[in-house]
Amino acid sequence: MINDKVLSIILGGGQGSRLYPLTAARSKPAVPIAGKYRLVDIPISNCINSDIKRMYVLTQFNSASLNKHISKTYHFSFFSSAFVDVLAAEQTISSDKWFQGTADAVRQSMHHFLKNDFEYALILSGDQLYQMDFNDMINKHEKSGAEISIATYPVTAKDATSFGIMKTNEENVITSFIEKPAADLLPDWTSDVGEDMEREGRKYLASMGIYIFNRDLLIELMSNPDTVDFGKEIIPQSIDKHKTVSYQYEGYWTDIGNIDSFFEANLGLTDNIPKFNLYDQKYRIYTNARILATSKISGTTLNNTVISDGCIIQASKIERSVIGIRSRIGKDTVIINTYMMGSDSYESLKEIAERRIDILSGIGERCYIKNAIIDKNCRIGDDVKINGGKHLKDTETPTYFIKDGIVVIKKDAVIPKGTIIQ
Repeated sequence: MINDKVLSIILGGGQGSRLYPLTAARSKPAVPIAGKYRLVDIPISNCINSDIKRMYVLTQFNSASLNKHISKTYHFSFFSSAFVDVLAAEQTISSDKWFQGTADAVRQSMHHFLKNDFEYALILSGDQLYQMDFNDMINKHEKSGAEISIATYPVTAKDATSFGIMKTNEENVITSFIEKPAADLLPDWTSDVGEDMEREGRKYLASMGIYIFNRDLLIELMSNPDTVDFGKEIIPQSIDKHKTVSYQYEGYWTDIGNIDSFFEANLGLTDNIPKFNLYDQKYRIYTNARILATSKISGTTLNNTVISDGCIIQASKIERSVIGIRSRIGKDTVIINTYMMGSDSYESLKEIAERRIDILSGIGERCYIKNAIIDKNCRIGDDVKINGGKHLKDTETPTYFIKDGIVVIKKDAVIPKGTIIQ
């Protein structure tokens, strides 16, 4: 059984500064996506769908909400060996430092991993959007006699300069590696790819940051404290010494590295046929099974919009937007190209009356909101206008942040009635 052979290690990432302010109070894997999920649900779900049910999630920044989400969500049979455990950076007798990089995070946590029997370590990133059958990758790893397998993704010349690029021989063995090559070097770095990829000009194999290591080799490599990162050190140094094979993946995959890619990945879910298919029964995405009421919508024109559970919506129009759990949107409001994450709880009628709340949770009446991300538990008053776009300069205030024309309303922010951001 695959579950007996494989231990999954999910890297939670560092401070997540490129996703700020979404990572101001939570770790990157805990960032909400698609209205009802968290980023960490993606690699965990891919593992479960591949019958890999022993997982560690490594993190060190703002791990409380991630820990809470995982403990609420992933429960396996009492008689099963399955688990999902969060390992935060910890001081030990052998180390008193924070994780210095991806490999160092694995090194510092090895004493936890080695308590388990496994043949292969599957190392994953916690901030990517994709659906992959790891069984196929593991089977090909075994058949090829590889010591290391790296999942690779064909990219165009334009994108290749942002990735670590591999070159392979006819047996898919990786023969060379270059980190973020200059454009003039690219002609020497093409590899054999599928016909569809060739037609699209995607002939450069980029590392996806998904690795399989044989157990004994991982132990050996982790014994060197001078190597702290897989992509920059471990992989380039191992190619000539250990058989390293490329596993070419040609499905949908995106790296949620910054606010712009996060925004586009979420809004891409509203396409008629989205590239990331949440409706695929074979590749289900699992998350916290909240028992929420159905959403109620009154007098609203909806176009290419994803609406999560428990929403109360009276907007006049919502277009190409993702509306998260427990969202409330008032009358005559227009929302375009927006990701609204929703709320962690409802306000009861009694609470509203007793507290005399001036601005309710959610979005008020007669608002116009375009090109925005609205984080959890925000309160946006009536007659607010937010018109994001490239005309806006990057800026930050106590309640909102503008990056690449996208207006991010910070978690728990209160936007007063009549505010204009344009």
